[in-house]
Amino acid sequence: MTNEIKVCMGSACFAKGNLENLEFIKEYIGENNLDSEISIMGSLCENKCEKGPRIIVNGVEYTNVTKEKIAEILK
Repeated sequence: MTNEIKVCMGSACFAKGNLENLEFIKEYIGENNLDSEISIMGSLCENKCEKGPRIIVNGVEYTNVTKEKIAEILK
């Protein structure tokens, strides 16, 4: 089963750190040899800007994410 990570790339989430979060996710996947198990995609703004930056992992939304929170989620 492939896991799916959606990273909001709307302007608010992008400005609040999702570009750095995306880079962190890509590094984590590479370092842990998870390329075949995880699919990453960007998503457009869903008007939840006050909760940003946001990611969605297998349909579960995570808000106000930081690199530290993402590391916990991916473990």
